[in-house]
Amino acid sequence: MMIEIHYTDNFEQIDKTADELLTEYDTENGVKYNFRRFAFVANDGDLKVGYLTGYSYYSEVTINNIIVIEKYRNKGIGSSLIKRVVDYYKNKNFNNVNLVTNEFQAPNFYKKCGFDLEFVRKNNQNPKLTKYFFIKYFK
Repeated sequence: MMIEIHYTDNFEQIDKTADELLTEYDTENGVKYNFRRFAFVANDGDLKVGYLTGYSYYSEVTINNIIVIEKYRNKGIGSSLIKRVVDYYKNKNFNNVNLVTNEFQAPNFYKKCGFDLEFVRKNNQNPKLTKYFFIKYFK
């Protein structure tokens, strides 16, 4: 047997197929994958000023991206978006919320939002890209 592995840009189709196969595998093993993407948007009237995206799966929630447009930063919008995620998923059989941020982004912001630092992955080539892994458990 000769297996060939190649790169593809067809992410959406490959990801869909992988999700279907993973769901089948999990079901065979008595585990519910229940993968879902989500997004929350902060609005000032008709203007979208903040975005938070992520996904939930198994018993965890992961915040993938959060951004507030510059003019609206430092007004509590980012922390309100995070609080909304936590409130939305609380009491829905999830164990925790996870996120990863870089040194140049907002590690201290997430600490202020009640996240605990699990570990740091140092980037020796570019310290700005040192990664901070955070977790917040549902109580």
